[in-house]
Formats: sequence, structure tokens, C-alpha cells
Amino acid sequence: MTRSVRSGLEVLLADGSLLAGKRIGLVTNPTGVDGRLRSAVDLLRSNGRMQLVALFAPEHGIRGEAQAGALIADTVDQRSGLPVHSLYGATRKPTPAALAELDAIVFDIQDVGARFATYISTLALVLEAAADVGTLAVVLDRPNPLNGVDVEGGSLAEGFASFVGMYAAPIRHGLTMGELARLFAVERGLPRPTIVAMEGWKRELWFDETGLPWVQPSPNLPTLDAVTLYPGTCLVEGTSVSEGRGTTRPFELVGAPWIDPFALAEDLGARRIPGVRFRPVYFTPTFSKHAGVSCGGVQVHVVDRLALRPVALGLHLLVALRSQDPRSFSWRQNSDGRYVIDLLYGTDRLRRSMEEGLSASDLAAASAADVADFERRRADVLLYR
Repeated sequence: MTRSVRSGLEVLLADGSLLAGKRIGLVTNPTGVDGRLRSAVDLLRSNGRMQLVALFAPEHGIRGEAQAGALIADTVDQRSGLPVHSLYGATRKPTPAALAELDAIVFDIQDVGARFATYISTLALVLEAAADVGTLAVVLDRPNPLNGVDVEGGSLAEGFASFVGMYAAPIRHGLTMGELARLFAVERGLPRPTIVAMEGWKRELWFDETGLPWVQPSPNLPTLDAVTLYPGTCLVEGTSVSEGRGTTRPFELVGAPWIDPFALAEDLGARRIPGVRFRPVYFTPTFSKHAGVSCGGVQVHVVDRLALRPVALGLHLLVALRSQDPRSFSWRQNSDGRYVIDLLYGTDRLRRSMEEGLSASDLAAASAADVADFERRRADVLLYR
């Protein structure tokens, strides 16, 4: 494919004047690469116009080897020799001590386009921490992999904030990291961060239309199909059903030991959900839910991503999975007693409505007002028209 987009990292390196002479810290992971797959860590460290002095690790770590939910420790990066401050361990916000040696903190991570991805929460806390001590915050922008047009799903309600949803936005927000940073700053009264915008990106582009190399943003999102489904199939995380973790197709496979895969596929097929088809499968997760146990379920195949509304798909999946065996289906709770599905969806409306018997179509329609409100709120922070 012809290269059409240059990431914020590449734009920064082509000029370099923005950070000339500055001591910088870098928040990144394996997705922070240029078009030749060279790491931002290596590129900034070897750039003579600036001094990279520290790294900051989000969930999964600087090198992306840690599984979901695994805490990251402060350490020293083996390749670069730089100190690594964890943002997914004892603290999730850069400390004043970690920022004291910096003139700027630079954020370069590929987002996945869904509110419950923790990189968004890390971004928000980085901006807050930088504002607290007066450090320059710089975001190197990258594409929203699911395009920047489509917005879907309910917003985060008051009282349901968590690290998988810190900000009032629909599940599929349609913004880039740079635009999210601008929105956070405007609505939280923070200094506006410096955004190094991409060149050539248009809102209608999906990631595989940019010409940029795909690097999986987490161990359980290996493909663009998985990311395309993630705003919907991640809702299965809030239940006793496997979302495919521990398989080679996480977020494309869903199932549980008590599910008849053929009955489930027939139910879902009859719903005529746009953009997807369902294949009955058996699978055995190697870790996470039902590890080592054969599960019946479906693989969700994306056949028309433009027609697909993944959050609506997720609602249909939850209703269909629950109807298979309401006694075996259950809602997971955190150690503090909060329902995981409430934190993912951003409100208890989904769980309570399902228990009252509302249809998936009714549930999807209920979020229309949230989407319209968010589209008004985001209008002034868009970088790409």
C-alpha cells in the first residue's frame, strides 16, 4: 500500500526544534515506532537535539510483554539503560519526583479507539501530573484505528469512573490521542498540551488504509479485526463467559463450558447483525477464564466493517449468551464489589436493563442521546477535519 500518513513521531523527528535542548521523559510501548518499525526509544535517545533521560511504562510495559492486569514495577530498560517509571503499579500517575528531572514529558502510544483501553486513562493522568508541576506535555499523535468518524455507545455516568473509564465519552469515541488530550485539557481546566499532529490522516481512514505498520497495542489485540470488535466483545469481560483471552483469537472468540455453539450461532445469525457472521466453535483457553476447559461458543468474523456497529454487536452477544443458560451466566465483580460490566459500559443501566428483559436493540437505542451530546462536545478539539 502507498504510504499516506506520517505519525506525530515522524513529524517531530523531521524537525526536532520543539524539543531541542530539552531533557525529556517518554511514555510509550511497542506501538511507538516510525514507518520503518524503529522504536521511539531508540530514535529519541540517539537524536542529538534532545536528551531522553527517562521512560514511563503503561499497562503491559515499555516492551509490551506483560499480560492484562499484571502490575508493572519500576525498573531499568535493558536495551537503553534508562530508568523506567511504572504507570501501572504502585502509582498510575507520574510522581513529582519522576518529573523533577524533565523539561517535557512526551506521550507516544497507539490507541485502540475504545474508552475502556487503559492508555487513555494513562494519558489523562500524565496531563494532570504535568500540569501539577508545570512540565511541558507533548502528545505525538497517531491514527484512531477504527476511523475518526464513527461514534457509538453510551457515555460514562457519574459514579462509574475507574481506570477502564475515567472520562465521560462514548465507548467508541472516534478521536485520536491528540484530540482526546485536547478534550481532557479543555474540560478539566488543564493547560493545553502540545500536539504534534500527523500528516496526511483523514477521519474516514481505518488503520490499514494509512500505510503505517501495524504493531499490536496489547498482547490480546493482535489484529485489526480484534480491535474492530473490541468496543463490543470487550463487554463480555464483565461476565462469566470467556472473551477469548488465552487463545490465538482474543475478542474474536467468545464462549463458556455450558454453551452449545451451534445454538448460539443460530441465535446470533437470526438477529441479522450488520457486518459480521458467526461460526460455531469449541476452544480451550490456556489462561484466564475457564483455563484448560473446553468451551463452546462462536468466532465473530468481520465481513463488512463499515456496516458493523461493534457496541451494538456486544449488546446482542450479552443477551444471546445469557439466554443460553441464565443460571450459569453471571456478572463478574471486582474485589471492591463493583460490577465489572458497569465499569466497562460506564453505567449500571445495561446490567439492570438486561435483568429486566430489554432487547439488545432497545439497549443500543438508549445511547443515541449520549452520542449526540459527545459529538457536540468534541467539535472544537478536532485536529483533522
